[in-house]
Amino acid sequence: MSRGLFGRLAGGAGSSPRADGGYQQAGVGVEIDLGNPEHVMFLRGQMSAAGVAVTEAGAMRIAAAWRCVHLISGTAGNMPFSLMERVSDRERRPASGHPSHQLVSIRPNGWQTPQDFKRTLTAHVALRGNGYGLKITSMGRVIEVWPVHPDRMRPVQLADMSIIYRYTRNNGSTIDLPQSDVFHLRGLSLDGVVGLGALEYARTTMGLALQTQNTAARMFKQGNLAGGALKTPMKLSPEVFDRLKASLDEKHSGAENAHKWMILEEGLDVANIAMSAADMQFLEERKFERSDIAMFFGVPPFMIGDTEKSTSWGAGIEQQKDGYVSFTAEDYLTAWEEAGRRDLLSPADALKFYFRFNRASLVRGDIKTRWAAHVQALQWGVYSPNEIRELEDRNPREGGDVFYPPPNTAGTPAGEQDPTDDPTNPATKP
Repeated sequence: MSRGLFGRLAGGAGSSPRADGGYQQAGVGVEIDLGNPEHVMFLRGQMSAAGVAVTEAGAMRIAAAWRCVHLISGTAGNMPFSLMERVSDRERRPASGHPSHQLVSIRPNGWQTPQDFKRTLTAHVALRGNGYGLKITSMGRVIEVWPVHPDRMRPVQLADMSIIYRYTRNNGSTIDLPQSDVFHLRGLSLDGVVGLGALEYARTTMGLALQTQNTAARMFKQGNLAGGALKTPMKLSPEVFDRLKASLDEKHSGAENAHKWMILEEGLDVANIAMSAADMQFLEERKFERSDIAMFFGVPPFMIGDTEKSTSWGAGIEQQKDGYVSFTAEDYLTAWEEAGRRDLLSPADALKFYFRFNRASLVRGDIKTRWAAHVQALQWGVYSPNEIRELEDRNPREGGDVFYPPPNTAGTPAGEQDPTDDPTNPATKP
């Protein structure tokens, strides 16, 4: 997208509001106030079966949903993302001088860091199934990408199988953008065009969670939470009632008066008020919703603080964490790598360059595992000492570019001749 398009995107001359885009045309139909959130929710079908509208803001007020989105977006946002150049069939190197490398690793636009940008679009994909960005080009190169909220962009596949993106401007009118102007990060899709998000398909579950959350809030605000009752077959005199009330308020309220003995008059007896079966079922319902939301996002329950039905020690936690990395996080990382290659590189560059996340950063917090992997890579000649130092953000050392042979084979460092291979060497003669 060239800068000449800015005025049209901001709402200048261009197409007028469309009836099929959910916006009222002058003099046609019933008036819809797009500034009224309830009208917008109704138009978008955001009312859940639980009777509450589930929007992004509402979903993010659910602790389980917040944590799931935060984890998924943070996994992609915190991981180094770089452009690599394929020098030959066997050699790769960072393409640090390419504009697209600067785009994803230094500055995607004028106000976001790479982490901000990746977290924003990944959160959009997790909730809405699609993350969009407007590409700003100069001299045929993408120099900036501006994130766009999914509500303002709608992909449409034409009869010739090409895709256009219907962008909604601030004044409610729409403009059609070619695919070349849009960066599209797509989640799971049934038609290959529009991604599916948890917000739409978990609407009922999230609606139940919001309703039970609201019920709990109303219960604490308006409900009776008495811990017990005092009963007597006699009628209390005003003097006894006032004295009893003052004693409860002054001598038996607060943590500092816990477990003090009470002196009761007029035949008073204490009766405890136990939690009812309905209250117990209400708490169980909240636990079930938390686990169900984690399932929609593909996050192990222990990662959102739910360890009630899972082990909290050793291999059990490690395997669940590895499962999250292998099946949930990898899905988002691969989507970023392939969408970047398709939308941020020219067709010619896409044959030579590719984007890659440094997945080794996932074990940055586990120094024991990280260094065990470094030692094995060094012993088996996968990495040289200086390559390992580079991974640890250390300067190279002299003589550190050598690759050691595997420990169970005889040989010398790569590039040096083994003296036993020389037939003229007396040491090799019988």
